[in-house]
Amino acid sequence: MAAQIKSPYLYGDNRLGDVIAAIQVMGSYDYYKLDFEGWATRISGDKSKAEHWKKVFLEHPEFFRLDTAGVKASLAWRRSYRRRYSVDQQRELSLAEYQALSDEERARISRAPLNSSDISVLINTAINLHTRAIEQNREYRWLSSPLFSLLGVALGALLGWLSK
Repeated sequence: MAAQIKSPYLYGDNRLGDVIAAIQVMGSYDYYKLDFEGWATRISGDKSKAEHWKKVFLEHPEFFRLDTAGVKASLAWRRSYRRRYSVDQQRELSLAEYQALSDEERARISRAPLNSSDISVLINTAINLHTRAIEQNREYRWLSSPLFSLLGVALGALLGWLSK
């Protein structure tokens, strides 16, 4: 019998809600990458929940990525965009405009936010993954009772045969 697969969508009381909240905020915030306290403040309004959000990001690599140092998180989809979005001008810069920036000005450059339809796709994906995790968990529970019963019968028969 295969071991039950524990999906992170089944952890805690509101994991799906947390994933959806993170997708919404991380998809639309001016900067694509922040540390855990920064995301905690923006998502839940409480920087003391940084460890909670770090756990959510780590357990859902289908949506979130950490930087190489492991101290900042971002939405995976946004990482595929070029880093030419001007936070101050709220638009993507041309290559020539980007190259003309000073190092100080480049600190205000990010990756473009996702549009509402992209965010909607990610949210629907999270909902579908959550639904599948629930269905798989139910299927496992349904199969485990008959399998344990059969195992008990087989073990009883074996013990009965060995005692003769």
